[in-house]
Amino acid sequence: MSLSYYFEDLSKAYKAELEDLQSDSEGNDVLTKRLKDKRAQFKSLMPMIEIAPEMVAVAFHGDITFVNLQAMYLLSTTDPDDFPEWSELIDAVQFSATTQKLADDVLLEPGGERFLITTICLEYLHGKAGSGNQRAASDDEEHDEGENGRDDDDDEVDLDEAGSAWMSEQGFDRRE
Repeated sequence: MSLSYYFEDLSKAYKAELEDLQSDSEGNDVLTKRLKDKRAQFKSLMPMIEIAPEMVAVAFHGDITFVNLQAMYLLSTTDPDDFPEWSELIDAVQFSATTQKLADDVLLEPGGERFLITTICLEYLHGKAGSGNQRAASDDEEHDEGENGRDDDDDEVDLDEAGSAWMSEQGFDRRE
């Protein structure tokens, strides 16, 4: 499996947007300050969620924890017309207190659910690229690197079980 064309294109734009926010004209790292500014301006940026989601999605950067990596991998192979409902993904991620408020606000907007699903997947893909592991896990791999770049065999078992349970809930046969 490979990335959907949607996420292949958007992940490049998301990466470029983060790189633009990373440093000022003098080369100083200002990402934290600029993300704080984006979060403060979030409501005024929401009209852009359909036309330039990558420019708004960066407000969530670094503040999402991925609970179900298999669900995220499967999402990355999906085009927006085939996205699951947000209610089916809500347990696959956790937002920080700061970004939970943003997520709650965006879900009230038309197109908010699609935007939030796009956002979590973009952040997931960015994290995978940042860990040096750009391809998603496949069934025949012996080990998978965790989010932190280490081998996490215990987490892998838990994630495998969680992923299998989620897949089963979606109507797929349970992986043995």
